[in-house]
Amino acid sequence: MTPRVFVLAGAVVLSALATSAPARDPTTDFSTRHWRQPLAAQGVPPVTFSALEKSLNPESWGTCHPLQYGDWRASIHAAASGPGTAGQLVEMWSSDPASASGCYACHAPLAEQRPFIRTASGFDKNPDYDPMLADKGVPCAACHVRGHERFGPPRRDGSLASSAPRETLPHHGVTRTPAFLVSEFCRSCHQFAPNGPALNGKLLQDTYAEWRASPFARQGVQCQDCHMPDRRHQWRGIHDPDMVRSGLTVTARTDAARYRPGNWASLVLTVTSTRVGHAFPTYVTPRVIMRIELLDGDGRLVPGSRVEKIIAREVSLDLTRELFDTRLQPGQRVTLAYRPRLDTPGLRARFSVVVEPDAFYERFFEVLLRQGTGRGENQIREALDAARRSPFTVFARDIPLT
Repeated sequence: MTPRVFVLAGAVVLSALATSAPARDPTTDFSTRHWRQPLAAQGVPPVTFSALEKSLNPESWGTCHPLQYGDWRASIHAAASGPGTAGQLVEMWSSDPASASGCYACHAPLAEQRPFIRTASGFDKNPDYDPMLADKGVPCAACHVRGHERFGPPRRDGSLASSAPRETLPHHGVTRTPAFLVSEFCRSCHQFAPNGPALNGKLLQDTYAEWRASPFARQGVQCQDCHMPDRRHQWRGIHDPDMVRSGLTVTARTDAARYRPGNWASLVLTVTSTRVGHAFPTYVTPRVIMRIELLDGDGRLVPGSRVEKIIAREVSLDLTRELFDTRLQPGQRVTLAYRPRLDTPGLRARFSVVVEPDAFYERFFEVLLRQGTGRGENQIREALDAARRSPFTVFARDIPLT
């Protein structure tokens, strides 16, 4: 039986938060302070605040910011504390409360989202806990509120100053900083600390460092430029077919326009990471399948004709071994070549690239359910169903051969 290990939907358990020290500058200093863990409770709101201004609930924020709320509600950030995470935390609070608490740093960052907090006697009920926020993942306030003060990016013209005295503005205005527009702001949840979980000398979560080493960082392309274009709060990534297509160049070719039956064909499928600013895929949970197969005149798969190549960082379910790492760094390409003998007329080649964004979780949740998940069983089953539905095809092309 595979040893039990808790892996959250979206990130491996955060036993250590990112604490690396990049070159100091005002935006880095702001982000370091802003994301110091655990986040403090908001405290008592100003007496002049209305109920709407006091609220940390994203639905309340949507009253005045409907576009941003609509984007967030459909995003992976909103689902960060979804069934896969919540189903594990139910039992983790009893079996390993320290790890459970660490998960909240990224999956539900606000102090008001934690049902328990560390005290001198262990872990006790959190007096600031708001059950309405429990399943909100990374809500608006996680990035934009500290001590009931609002923070945000500069205006689109680059200005920072308030348009009027702050006490006259809704929620006393906004403290604006360029830190919201640079990759350092994303680092605390998308980069493990140097001493964090690692296999084969590589951190399990190393996205920020991958970006720092890429041509995109040298060109000044920030995480937000690709994942939040035009300041949209969608955070599109590996689960989004259009986002994945936009980052890759895929080609399929043969060495002849047509072949006679009995000839040997040369079939080549190539995937190049052209617009991905980190490893593709960056994490250990997805895998990408390059595939070439032969179809007969009736469109049926010719038995034994399928060949595949996997792009992924494959790890064991107990996170003790890296099985292989075939991911693409920015600018890299991988080729799948196939040379079949074409024995019958009417054959065609099908080239495809399939993304399984939750491949690890599908296997992991299956094992977890066999082992027994206790009170989280229904949520884990829901997460497993979602993982099974997640694959999609980013490239498919049929080329007649004989």
